[in-house]
Amino acid sequence: MDLSSDLSVGERIRVLRESRGMSRPVLAQLCGRGTDWLKKIETGERELRSHNLLLQLAAALQVSDLSVITGSTTGPSTPVPLGRLNHPSMPDIWAAVMQRPLTPPTAASPPDPTILQGRVNQTWRLWHTSEHNRTEVGALLPDLIRDTEAAVRTLDGAERRAALVALSDVYRLTGQATAYVAPAELAWVVADRALTAAQDADQPAAIAAAAWNMGNILRETSYPEEALRVVTDAATLIRPHLDGAPDDWRGIYGALQLHAAVTAARDGREGDAWRYWGKGDQVAKSLPADYVHPSTVFGRANVDFHAISVATDLRKSAKALDLADDLDPDVMPSVERRARLWVEVARGHLQRGERTAALKVMQMAQEIGAETVAYTPSARHVAADLWRTAPRAMRKEAGQLAEKVGVAVS
Repeated sequence: MDLSSDLSVGERIRVLRESRGMSRPVLAQLCGRGTDWLKKIETGERELRSHNLLLQLAAALQVSDLSVITGSTTGPSTPVPLGRLNHPSMPDIWAAVMQRPLTPPTAASPPDPTILQGRVNQTWRLWHTSEHNRTEVGALLPDLIRDTEAAVRTLDGAERRAALVALSDVYRLTGQATAYVAPAELAWVVADRALTAAQDADQPAAIAAAAWNMGNILRETSYPEEALRVVTDAATLIRPHLDGAPDDWRGIYGALQLHAAVTAARDGREGDAWRYWGKGDQVAKSLPADYVHPSTVFGRANVDFHAISVATDLRKSAKALDLADDLDPDVMPSVERRARLWVEVARGHLQRGERTAALKVMQMAQEIGAETVAYTPSARHVAADLWRTAPRAMRKEAGQLAEKVGVAVS
């Protein structure tokens, strides 16, 4: 179609959708998003800054070049790849999740839930410490899912409740390891099973952690109000149990506050965002200085990292970069979280038009956590933006980064 250069991105999406006779709910569903989200994009009420979502919309609208949607007439063309991001671990994980046996296992001896929980904890540590965390964790998940499911179906009483907590943790980790590469139906199944297992175990910390995971799914599929409700309800549930509770219970309570802070920030609610962040900050102050939650990595460093995310999402780039200047990234034990920190800093530089600085920071992020950057939409968006608009002197480096991240280059 010959679209007017005066049309905004949202207006272009609407015109393309209507020209194909496609309803708003259908297009939204093809992108794994809600109808209200698409309406806000089309009307200009919400800005579409995610390169990954732009690619999804282009693919759903059968557009072969992204510039048809963005209206960009400068720089190289951006081919639209078919389908979503792929990872080789997905077929085996899909089979383990979706082909759950209906008959009880016939194991010679019941599995030990303590040993299972140990395996889960080790896999969480791998997720946070490996540069290739999706590949290495993805290889372990299918057996871990099957073994933990078998334990829940075999055991009873207190042992079964312990196995249910382990199962909830497994499904939370599955959600993390398959984020942005799993089909929407698998993401929802995994999140729901994590929460259901935790509720069956009747363990407040497990329920709160599963709600944190569910909040991630809701927020990433553009249901911010529902995401905020889930995490604040979970915080209310666990709060009465915190006095005298293990540090990890307070750790997950703090993680819920940080989740709410980012959710509010992405929705432009500055006061609420900093209020929730402040609650998380108070929790961190109440814990040992070196405390780190095993799965959410909540602790002093993560609270400080989240301040940068909140400022960036609120488009307060000067504040975000000032906060980053005062941080020592090496205090964060999670490779995945350190890589994401530098992506946030790169976003801050881009907001200020500092493309050379953004490129250097993104190169650092990619060296720290290659798969984190390659499979995180915000990181891919930054890499694609740099590839399209980097200064001439940096064009070669920007192209090399785009290729490493997996952004289409022609």
